Amino acid sequence: MTSEQTTTFDLSASFKAYDVRGIVGETITAEIVEAVGAAFVDVLQLEGQTILVGGDMRPSSPDFSKAFANGAATRGASVELLDLISTDELYFACGFLNRAGATFTASHNPAAYNGIKMAKAGAVPISSETGLRDIQTLAEQYLNDGTIPAAGTRGRISVRDILKDYAEYLRKLVDLSGSRPLKVVVDAGNGMAGLTTPAVLGDALLPKLPFDIVPLYFELDGSFPNHPANPLEPENLRDLQAAVIEHGADIGLAFDGDADRCFVVDEKGDPVSPSAITGMVAHREIARAKAQGEAVPTIIHNLLTSRAVPELVAHDGGRAVRTRVGHSFIKAVMAEEGAVFGGEHSAHFYFRDFWNADTGMLAAMHVLAALGEQDGPLSELGREYEPYISSGEINSEVEDKPAAVERVRVDFAGEDVTIDSMDGSTFTANDGSYWFNLRPSNTEPFLRLNAEATDRATMERIRDRVLALVRA
Repeated sequence: MTSEQTTTFDLSASFKAYDVRGIVGETITAEIVEAVGAAFVDVLQLEGQTILVGGDMRPSSPDFSKAFANGAATRGASVELLDLISTDELYFACGFLNRAGATFTASHNPAAYNGIKMAKAGAVPISSETGLRDIQTLAEQYLNDGTIPAAGTRGRISVRDILKDYAEYLRKLVDLSGSRPLKVVVDAGNGMAGLTTPAVLGDALLPKLPFDIVPLYFELDGSFPNHPANPLEPENLRDLQAAVIEHGADIGLAFDGDADRCFVVDEKGDPVSPSAITGMVAHREIARAKAQGEAVPTIIHNLLTSRAVPELVAHDGGRAVRTRVGHSFIKAVMAEEGAVFGGEHSAHFYFRDFWNADTGMLAAMHVLAALGEQDGPLSELGREYEPYISSGEINSEVEDKPAAVERVRVDFAGEDVTIDSMDGSTFTANDGSYWFNLRPSNTEPFLRLNAEATDRATMERIRDRVLALVRA
């Protein structure tokens, strides 16, 4: 940074509740990133310690990693550059090495974006309430002063590769060596799963598993030339679905850009809902925890996952705890409850054995293990965990969101329903025939509807009724 400064910096456009995300060259630049690296060290009191810095395949990530490292080193922290990493690799490294760290990624955002996800030692998340706002304030101060003051001793910057350690650790958590042979199509979306999949599921670094991996878009390319790396959108699953059918595969896996989320399709190309995956992994983790002497293992699920999840958890002898939407809530409750596993409707899956952090790859390994230890197809296995009919998430652009929610409340006032306002409003029929949640987006003019029922006709009737009221 130079001492000449004419701009007043305000980083509120890029500092979000849980991470930093902005447009490269506009709201996130190397100069800004260098100041954030310095503030990261100061706020977390990391002078004299070693921190970890990596990034995804976006073109700006290497330069941003170096700028962050330079700011951190100026304030007295040593830095190990991890080079290309997935977000769950950062969480692994912060947990495994017990160090704070940061990675440059904008997850599934378009190519023009980049951002920073940060964690404390032990992969403890950083949010606006636990340091992120303070980092923003101090970074703004450094930028507006035009200089970052040097610490007594400048930190050293070196390079470290943690990919093999990450792969070995995951393979110890889920032993896939005894699986029946499976053909697995993986759509990396030109994101970081193109690097982590060959390391964990293939034989790039470790002995071969009984899988025939069919790669789709493994080339690391932050311009996303094939489709957006956001498998939450059905359009972005079409290439995977077609490839599963074309190759006669047993399963398809789709990862988002930074590979912390994983979506699954069965041998017919049909999506297996994240709720079904939550139930499937919960079943395995409850059994494993019980085998290790845990009497009633706890499973976390957010309020938009299927009603089947807490029912399946209870059936398996576990305890289900419901929480609001959002990874900071899930991680906090995971820690408070000592939960063994947590799942969200958005395909984020959290594991106690992974420092309560989310990892799409570990969830995928559990699904492969569940499929590979029995002879039936995934479509049959998935049905065991998906007994209800879901609408999926439906967005409605609404100018006055509270008024729209109130119209729904008034209309359902005479019904035999219970209304829970943990996050938006959840309406549950007291006879158990349906529930729906109407949740305002925090960042967009949308109301998000999720509905579920015991049969398709009921789900469609409730869905259409609510949407008519919302869009009136």
